[in-house]
Amino acid sequence: MRAAALAICLGTMTAARASASQNELPKGYIETITTKDGEKFSFEMVLIPGGSFLMGSPIGEAGRGNDEGPQHTIRLDPFYLCKTETTIELFMAYYQETVSAKEDFIEVQQAKKNTEKASKNDVDAITGPTPVYGDMTMGYSKKNPAIGMTWHNASTFCRWLSKKTGKKYHLPTEAEWEYACRAGTTYAFGFGDDFTQIEDRAWYKANSDTEPHEVAKKKPNAWGLYDMFGNVREWVYDFYSPAAYEESAKASPSLNPTGPNIGKVHVARGGDYRSSVEELRCAARAFEETWWRMKDPQLPKSKWWLPEMDFIGFRVARFIN
Repeated sequence: MRAAALAICLGTMTAARASASQNELPKGYIETITTKDGEKFSFEMVLIPGGSFLMGSPIGEAGRGNDEGPQHTIRLDPFYLCKTETTIELFMAYYQETVSAKEDFIEVQQAKKNTEKASKNDVDAITGPTPVYGDMTMGYSKKNPAIGMTWHNASTFCRWLSKKTGKKYHLPTEAEWEYACRAGTTYAFGFGDDFTQIEDRAWYKANSDTEPHEVAKKKPNAWGLYDMFGNVREWVYDFYSPAAYEESAKASPSLNPTGPNIGKVHVARGGDYRSSVEELRCAARAFEETWWRMKDPQLPKSKWWLPEMDFIGFRVARFIN
């Protein structure tokens, strides 16, 4: 079921990805989208070279969680990953195109009915989030990472972006995320094992002043990716399971894995502005917890929003196609 869902959402990419010559691929590109109102928004994607790595943390690594092992070999085809976390500015463009903040509940429901009749190739066919009652920015700069969306909302953003561009955008898999964070190293923090260097690379508990910050204000990692540590946690594609690595290790080396086929909550990576140093390690895993929805007064809880949760965001990835 999980593999089928990925194929439906993203297309069957394995053959195309395997046939691509890594040396011929652009090292990066700037994606520009134009909204219905004619506004343009751009973001930068960087090529993540294909290769193999040991996923998880070694026994004895400071701060290691029980769900980070055993280490196992993962092989990945090349893919693209956004240099930064998705910004509030870009996320608001998606929101305003799929559900206007001015629409009332009845209009939203009618829009959903119309969606069922829309062409699959039409951007309008994307059923967007329900209206936000309050300030989506939570008072932060539009250059800050987008925050407070559920995994479902982040995934829908990727579908919208794919419709807008004709490219196959998606949330990175957990394996893709960790591989990109490590940037070709085996160090706990990607750049080394000396946590004292984290100050220049992450917004976290010791330096954030208890809030997230604009993207790309700290040093990038060796592959040009900003804020892989701290600032906000980042949704990834996979369901969470504490035994996921035990299962994955049975198939090691595994090619382009997508994690468990079923689950209740999804994985979030990278730590956030409140995190300790240990939570910023490349292998550190987190997942949606019940309290993330505690400020949502709705019953059932919204599938779109995590009200006032300013520590969770995402960045987009793209398979080679």
